[in-house]
Amino acid sequence: MQSAGRPRNVNPDGLAPARGFSHATVAGDTVWIGGQIGSDQTGKVVEPGDVVAQFGRAIRNVAVALRAAGCGPEDTVKLTYYVTDLRLYKENLPAIGAPYREVFGRHYPASTLIEVRSLFDPDALIEIDAVAVHRR
Repeated sequence: MQSAGRPRNVNPDGLAPARGFSHATVAGDTVWIGGQIGSDQTGKVVEPGDVVAQFGRAIRNVAVALRAAGCGPEDTVKLTYYVTDLRLYKENLPAIGAPYREVFGRHYPASTLIEVRSLFDPDALIEIDAVAVHRR
């Protein structure tokens, strides 16, 4: 648990280098995870065109950022999914469930799904951000 003070930015080695943003910010007991796409440690999107592979990598990237900030998936209270193709996401929902459960198990925090025209990386099909709370 962090004392009340200035927010602390967290940029773990396990994620692509953060340039002009932070992967996570800890403010008091709350952890804000910046949008994570399905990219490797170099920032390259995995499997362009494959929403399941990108979802799997993005949700694992969320977990890396959570752990670096002192939380785990079980501490997550909110997930927001941004997808560039809602139809494609829905068609692959059963397959997307497997990597979700690998990271979050049966923990289902409040969630929002938003279809967007595009993401910053043109190969990215999904971006996930999260909010977590340190347990006392």
